Amino acid sequence: MRDRLLNTLKYERERLGLTQAALAEAVGVSRKTINTVENVVFLPSTLLALELARVLDRPVGKLFQLND
Repeated sequence: MRDRLLNTLKYERERLGLTQAALAEAVGVSRKTINTVENVVFLPSTLLALELARVLDRPVGKLFQLND
């Protein structure tokens, strides 16, 4: 499943000038969690994906896509 999921999390985070630590604090997770989601090592829960979308002001579908 991991090989099918793409994300723009790093791009969107950097667009807002946020560090991984700042984004992690804003959504209530560790910096390592943000790193592993960005690198598709860890698949986020629905709740985490929604929190990331809220903080980054992007729809979930803009942050995460399936690689068909």
